[in-house]
Order: sequence, then C-alpha cells, then structure tokens
Amino acid sequence: MPTAIVTGPPVPGSSLEGDLRSLGFDVRSAAGAAEAETLLAEVPGEERVALVDTRFVGHVHALRLGLTDPRFPLSAIPGAVTAQRSGRQALTRAMARENSATGQGAGNGTLVQGLPDRVTAALDTGVHRPGLGSLVAVVPADPQARNEARQAVAAVDEEAVRLRSAVKARDGFFTTFCVSPYSRHLARWCARRGLTPNQVTTASLLTALVAAGCAATGTRAGFVAAGVLLLGSFVLDCADGQLARYSLQYSTLGAWLDATFDRAKEYAFYAGLALGAARTGDDVWALALGAIILQSCRHVVDFSFAEARTGAAEGPAAALSDRLDRVGWTVWVRRMIVLPIGERWALIAVLTAATSPRVTFWVLLAGCAFAAAYTTAGRVLRSLRGGRAGDKAARALADLADGGPLSELLHRPWARGGAAAAALGAVLVTGSALVWGAGWQTVLAAVAYVICSAAAVGRPLTGRLDWLVPPLFRAAEYGTVLVLAADAEVNGALPAAYGLVSAVAYHHYDTVYRIRGDAGAPPRPLVRAIGGHEGRTLAVAVLAAVLTASGFTVALTALAVAVALVVLAESIRFWVAAHRGGAPAVHDEGEPA
Repeated sequence: MPTAIVTGPPVPGSSLEGDLRSLGFDVRSAAGAAEAETLLAEVPGEERVALVDTRFVGHVHALRLGLTDPRFPLSAIPGAVTAQRSGRQALTRAMARENSATGQGAGNGTLVQGLPDRVTAALDTGVHRPGLGSLVAVVPADPQARNEARQAVAAVDEEAVRLRSAVKARDGFFTTFCVSPYSRHLARWCARRGLTPNQVTTASLLTALVAAGCAATGTRAGFVAAGVLLLGSFVLDCADGQLARYSLQYSTLGAWLDATFDRAKEYAFYAGLALGAARTGDDVWALALGAIILQSCRHVVDFSFAEARTGAAEGPAAALSDRLDRVGWTVWVRRMIVLPIGERWALIAVLTAATSPRVTFWVLLAGCAFAAAYTTAGRVLRSLRGGRAGDKAARALADLADGGPLSELLHRPWARGGAAAAALGAVLVTGSALVWGAGWQTVLAAVAYVICSAAAVGRPLTGRLDWLVPPLFRAAEYGTVLVLAADAEVNGALPAAYGLVSAVAYHHYDTVYRIRGDAGAPPRPLVRAIGGHEGRTLAVAVLAAVLTASGFTVALTALAVAVALVVLAESIRFWVAAHRGGAPAVHDEGEPA
C-alpha cells in the first residue's frame, strides 16, 4: 500500500488526508523534517511513498496525476512529490541533503514549511511534472490565499477535465468525432465498476473474434453482423486506452496486450472474410494476405522512421508539413488519407456489411497503398535533407532488420550496402518468384538475397535512408511467401502462407513493442531459432522448388505452426515476467486510432 507523509502543522478544514486516502494512500503525519525523514525510512523500499505539504489546496485529480501515475519513478506537483521503487534512493538522498542544508538533523523536531517543494528542488535526477491545465494545485501562504485557492477549485468542473484528458491528444477524424464523444463515458462507467483496461481490451478482442466468425458464415446477415461487431470492437478498443488515462491504470502488460490484440483482431477478421468468401465460391486469400503484408510493411516504415528521425524535421518538406499543420482542415484531411486504424476499421466494417469480401479487400488495398506511398514519400524527402541516425537508432534498426544466422555467417564489417543492398535483394527474390515461380532460378535469387541482406547490415545503419532496410526486408520475405503460395495453385497453400506471415509478423511487431518499451530486442537465440528473415525466405524458396504443390502446402503449415509456437511462448514469457518484475509502466499511444 502506498504511503503519503503529510508534513507540517494541521490545517483546519483541510480535506487533504481524506483525498489522499481516496487515492489509496496510507496517511502519516510528520511535524518536522527529521520526523519526515524517519517515516520515509520506515516505508518498505518496494512501495510508493509521497511527501505532501499540509497546506496543499487543489483538485483530487491533480493529486492523482502527480502522485499515482505508474509510468514515472519520480513525479511532483506544487506541494507534493512522490517516488516509486526505482526513485526511492534519489528521494532519500534529496531528503538527507535538505535536512543537512537546513541544519535539521535527526534529533531536531523543528516544524517544517514547504518541505516537499524543497526536497523536489534538491533531487539530483529528472522529475516528471504533469500538465494540470485548469486544475488547481497550490500551497497558499496565508488564509486569504487559501480562501482564493478554494474558490478556484470550486470554479473548475474537475470531472469534465478528467473526462477530456481521457481522450488521446492526437487522434484520427473518425475516432475524434464519431467514437470518443461517447466512448469516454463508457470508460468512466467501467472505472466506476472496477473494471481494468486489460479486461476491456480482452472484451474488444472477443468481440472482434465473434465478428470474424460472423463474416466466415458467408451470408449477408453474417456480413452485416460482422460489420456492426467490428465497430463495437473498435469502440471498446478506444475505451480501454481512455480508461487507462482516466484512472491512470498504465502497465507494461496492458500496453503489450493492447498493441498485440489490435493486430490479432485485424488478422482474424481478414481470415473470417476470406473464409466467408470461400463459402460462396470466391477465393480471396491472396487479397487477404496482401492486405496484412501491405499493412505490416507500412507499420514498419512508421517504426523505423521514428527510430531514425534525428534531423529529419529539417528542409522544405518538413517546413511545408508544419505550415499545413497550422491550417485546421488540412490537419484532418492529412490524418484521414493515411487511413489510421479508426478510418480503416470503419471502412472495413461498412464495406463488409454493404458489399462483398472481394470488394472490401480491393478498396482496402487501394486505400492502404495510397496511404503507404504518401507517408513513405514524405519521409524519404525529409530524410534526404535531414541528419544521419545516431548509434542508438542504428542498433534499433539492426534489431528491426531481424537478421538471422546466415547474415551473421556472411557478415563483413567492410560491407556497406544499406538500403541499396536491401532493395536489390528484395527485387531479386520477389521478381524471380513472380517471373519463374518455384524453381532453381528463385532459389538462386534467394541465395543472392541472403548475400545482399548481409551486405545491407554490414555496418551500422546510420545512413539517411537506412531506415528503409527493415521494411524492404519485410516486403521481400512476405511477398516471396505470397507469390510462391499463389503459384502452387492448390487448396490450402494460400491459407498456410497466411498463417506463416501472420506468425512472423507477430514476431516483428513484438520486436517493435520491446524496443519502444526500452526492453531491448528479442534474444538472439530466438531470432536464430526461427531463421531470421533471410533464412526463412531461402527456406521457403527451397521448399517450393523441391516439393510438390501439396507437399509445399504441408511444409508451409508446419513452418507456420513452429514459428507461432516458438515466438508466442517466448513473447508471453517475457512480457509476463516484465510485468511481475515491476518493469516501468508503459503507455504507448502507438498508431492514431
């Protein structure tokens, strides 16, 4: 249980202690600095502790923002400071320095005024200071100032502020105007009933899976129900993040579940549409697989560029972008045309209910292709005028590249291919698969791809366009699997390829989430065990060449199951262990909804 140490003489009529208890704190009083230091030492090191001035006047939500956010080791607002386990030593040192500087030793019971603010100033490490907006958090010096502060508190609708802050600051048009106006009230309803964001996230997943099942029936009623349920799943998807912001229930496990389930919902729904189409005699598995390939490659472009964007905000392209962001209507147009998850799911839901799976996929592919071309072109222009990536960014890009044992074997420090080598390898292997299909030519092209892959990462990826290396690798691997499965022309090949790409894409997304959470990349033994991108691409090319079409389908299925089991088991183990081990809470806003 967290502990709040209120310092200074009691203030008549103050609700401070009651407010702190409502936030879950065990409240203790310290009349002087020495006593406060003693109480601080008595609190177990793994528990949160806060120092609060008895004269504090402000909103309860201001205290909540300042003292309960699990994402920050140290946090402070006027009149209060708090530390989690990782920040306890810094707080203890600051308290000792403050007492030593003011001459208030262990045996001194002198009354203290403003101790929390002085301790905050004495901290030797970074302190988070939440933006309070119109919320009040002050330490009045006299009765008149106290009365004015209380009037200021009464003049602000605290609950309205809290509801507004539950909505993501930067969101898509559909979510902002069509979902958030009511989903935030759903989030508050969940909070008042003790539901957690993870429970709402799970409900969103289950709703999407039911939607996929409805789509798989292949009937018009099933497609209509699927569209409605998909929109319902998205409302819950918005509500889980809003619930986390409303109640500050951030967690490492929650961030992972939210991001992972988004991908699982989308992939499951695509599969449901493909199964439903198959019931009517229409084979759209290639379109479904193309949709997840395009979406995954587009996401890795986003992730890679974000890691290497040092200096990318310079130049005329960035200046034009900044000017457009100052014109209201252009902001919403630009957010809509990149088809963020809200617009994308709304489009899928409406098309599913009103048209056929084939039409749905073709429109989705056209929209996503335009969005990908628009965003990638803009980022290339920025990069050409921007600076080079730093060492940390280069390490992240190397992890995103997902090179396996073959790249390690052929690694040569003098090789410097970068994006050019990656592009050459991708064109060779996918082009060969398109022209010759399964055969020795594609196997040779896959060998060339392995060599180009090793050359691409031979040196640190610090070039202006080296952030393109991971998405080029994703396009090459996924595209080769799609083309060779389609070339097999037997039932089951494309669904097996769909399963394989989904399993590998999960591994690549998991790598991103670990890097974003400062947890590092997946362990090298895992990457080696599943072959790396170049090893899997070569393996698929060889299997297609030496096996019959039906045998190739079985091999793809076995490979998909093996990769899925390995990466899921290690990923679940890692994230559960991180959550139980007290890893810093994460709330990654990720893709705009």
